[in-house]
Amino acid sequence: MKNLREAKVGDTVKVVRLHGEGAVKRRIMDMGVTKGVEIFVRKVAPLGDPIEVNVRNYELSLRKADAEMIEVE
Repeated sequence: MKNLREAKVGDTVKVVRLHGEGAVKRRIMDMGVTKGVEIFVRKVAPLGDPIEVNVRNYELSLRKADAEMIEVE
């Protein structure tokens, strides 16, 4: 499986699983990233951090470290 960081600009991916523990995982879920939700990758900054995505009809910026915890298909 790949993670959200490996997705290319323009890809629409579906969340399979969230890795991480405790507060970090809770913060990602509070932003609307949960199992089964579709994520559209809008932009990636020149150095790869942060990643701008559309989740549940709103724009969200994620750090590379957070994006690596989101397993997608």
